[in-house]
Amino acid sequence: MGTPAAAVPSLAALMEVAAVEFVVTQPDRPKGRGRSLDASAVKVAAAEWGLPVYQPRSHNDLMTLFDGSGLDVAVVVAYGRILKRKLLETTKAGFVNVHFSLLPRWRGAAPVERAILAGDDYTGVSLMVLDEGMDTGPVFAVAETPISEYETAGQITGRLSSLGADVLRDHLDDYLHDRLRPARQMRTGATMAPRLTTAEARLDIEQGPASFARAVRAFNPRPGAWFEAENQRIKVFEVGPATPQVAPGAIEIINGRPILGLRHGAVELVEVQPAGKAAQPGRTWANGRRGRGLKLDDAQGASKA
Repeated sequence: MGTPAAAVPSLAALMEVAAVEFVVTQPDRPKGRGRSLDASAVKVAAAEWGLPVYQPRSHNDLMTLFDGSGLDVAVVVAYGRILKRKLLETTKAGFVNVHFSLLPRWRGAAPVERAILAGDDYTGVSLMVLDEGMDTGPVFAVAETPISEYETAGQITGRLSSLGADVLRDHLDDYLHDRLRPARQMRTGATMAPRLTTAEARLDIEQGPASFARAVRAFNPRPGAWFEAENQRIKVFEVGPATPQVAPGAIEIINGRPILGLRHGAVELVEVQPAGKAAQPGRTWANGRRGRGLKLDDAQGASKA
């Protein structure tokens, strides 16, 4: 059971160690201006590998699919739906979740992004048995990996998807044959990782350069960190250090580089995406402005979105 590209490596690993009876993914979603239906990455991969694919639209549809199926276990990776207790009881060994954090830290939908925003030094993958709570079930395998100061959420998610596949391949059989016993999560240290919103991705000039850069990395690629200037929304996908003194909320073009002033420092806008255009190097954007600086709209209130 999975939906985004990050779930595909675990499906591939599962095929190496188990007989995959079928794949469950979210229904196709409208995408783009034409609103044509777009299949999930898991659906595309499963179809290429000749696996039956189901796209239930409700809990009742899921129950019809699983009830009486005789499955030993179900594996869940970023499926995108809360699973109810009755469904979790339909397989012999329950539902195993590949979760992209070191539980109990960062339970929820956006563990990678929350770890970056918090300045965590490490993240990882936890294999857990789902219960009715939000990522509160017992854990039977963990793998840890450092977070570099330059990695984006997209890059870390890609790395964790591969790491999760390895851990699943190495430990699922041990769990099914009682060679690994799930352990209850610690009650201390639990944190929640709620789903990201576009509003919270609005950049805050009150932050220092380090926390500002973390926000840019955390919201890359989705939904994209942003600010408003000249009545347009500009996304920022990468920033770098900058030493020139620039007024807070102002962007000055210095030696061809766009420098944004913060309340306590400054950053270079290395990659940006102006409204209605493709992402581009900050220097290219600056060249197009012919050296004209600009000021963030409502710069004083940028932290109140």
